[in-house]
Amino acid sequence: MYYKYIFVKELNKILNYTFQFNKEIGISVKSILVLIVVLILASSLLKYFKKFVKRRLQTEDKNKFDTVFSFASWFIYIIIFLTTLNTSGVDVTAIFAASAALLIGVGLALQTLFQDIISGIFIIVDQSVHVGDIIEIDGKVGRVEEIKLRTTRAVTIDNKVLVIPNHKYLSNSLYNWTQNGTTTRESVSVGVAYGSDVQLVKELLLKAAKEHPKVFEYPAPLVVFENFGDSALEFKLIFTLNDSFQALIPQSEIRFKIDQLFREHNISIPFPQRDVHIIKE
Repeated sequence: MYYKYIFVKELNKILNYTFQFNKEIGISVKSILVLIVVLILASSLLKYFKKFVKRRLQTEDKNKFDTVFSFASWFIYIIIFLTTLNTSGVDVTAIFAASAALLIGVGLALQTLFQDIISGIFIIVDQSVHVGDIIEIDGKVGRVEEIKLRTTRAVTIDNKVLVIPNHKYLSNSLYNWTQNGTTTRESVSVGVAYGSDVQLVKELLLKAAKEHPKVFEYPAPLVVFENFGDSALEFKLIFTLNDSFQALIPQSEIRFKIDQLFREHNISIPFPQRDVHIIKE
């Protein structure tokens, strides 16, 4: 029993032995051992997380993820290092005080960069956007050509390059036109004069859509009577296309056809009218 007591006493003495670097910074053997154990556990967890994520990535995305993960790992190790020392009783106030101003300055300067990189990782992992997808963000539409860690490169309908910072995906609503497939439902709206034969209008609208070579037969085009407007009866012609990125041209051609059919059947498209009453005093 006595020897056991001596052993424990000597062990505590060794564990509590402190390496004093200066008056403010010192570290005990016990803190060093705790730090080593925590770093080993953190390393194991990070390796497991890395394997888990890479299983879900495409081949071309794995190298991108390795680069980001290597950078993020060092950042995590630094945080774990300082936090573990602090919780183990080591006074790291001096270290934090010396680096606080530098870290704040660097953090503010790189805030947007980190947001872009983190968003890029999310995009790669959850597969919300792929190369070739047609997306709409901030009212701009483009076909995705390349996804990088910081930016996404897309080409608009008029062949202009659209460079999107990846943090936009977190702060703005993203519409993926082709995530459910390349086919999309498009529409053309038109108003006709009051008193027009609405059944004839419906037939002519359907004819304009069905005769266009790019409009799908199934699902079949349909006409919706939207509203009794101020100056017109409002209709919407809905149809399906295979290439929504080029929908502007079929929509224009269908409008030309609608105008032709309406003229042939004496159906007028009214312009807004207002009655002005002048009161004489």
